[in-house]
Amino acid sequence: MSAKDLVVKPISSHDAARIVKACHYSGKVAQNSQLHFGVFLDGKCGGAMQFGPSIDKRKTQGLIQGTGWNGFLELNRMAFADWLPRNSESRSLAVAMRLIRKAYPQIEWVISFADGTQCGDGTIYRASGFVLTGIKQNTQMLLLPDGTIVAKKTLDNPNNMGPGGKFGSSYAKECGAKPLPGFQLRYIYFLNPAARSRLTVPVLPFSEIQRRGAGMYLGKAKRADSMGGHASGFQPEEGGSTPTSALQSPTP
Repeated sequence: MSAKDLVVKPISSHDAARIVKACHYSGKVAQNSQLHFGVFLDGKCGGAMQFGPSIDKRKTQGLIQGTGWNGFLELNRMAFADWLPRNSESRSLAVAMRLIRKAYPQIEWVISFADGTQCGDGTIYRASGFVLTGIKQNTQMLLLPDGTIVAKKTLDNPNNMGPGGKFGSSYAKECGAKPLPGFQLRYIYFLNPAARSRLTVPVLPFSEIQRRGAGMYLGKAKRADSMGGHASGFQPEEGGSTPTSALQSPTP
């Protein structure tokens, strides 16, 4: 069977969470996700995509001038099992985008981020029609001395205080946390092609990834000859690789 045999359709947040926890490299569900798609092959669900608002929605909204408050979404999580066929991610993304465009015509664009510190630099996004709009060195993902990886914003939350009631930068410095080496890359997909003319930041050529040394997979630099704009076909690059027990497709 091939990627053309995949069926993409809405699933419950509960079922999406099961797939994400099993397959995504972080093992964590995006709590702000509101729209969940399952990826089915022969009646078994082996992939999930979760969409929702950006955490810093007001700042993100300004990337496209004139965007309404409900005019965009973030692809929060994309997780696929290894047993799905080659090119499953790009095929599933294409179907999901068509479904969103049809059901929610007010949504003009979708934003997503590739985490080169723990996963990849966005090969699947480049193969799926996203444009690259930002590359920045990682400062937000921290490695604790015990090997635990946490987001700085997690430490900045007063509800997650460390010893002595300290949190944020003070606690990170005291406990010896260090930023993971790598880059974060920002990609945008235009559901409404006309919205691209309102983009307030430059579209970067994909060659800029290699020029800045941001071509990465699992935190390690890529060779220059692996920086093409086509999907590699390896499932781990964007969505994690841990095998998962398949969810059975619900009876229609």
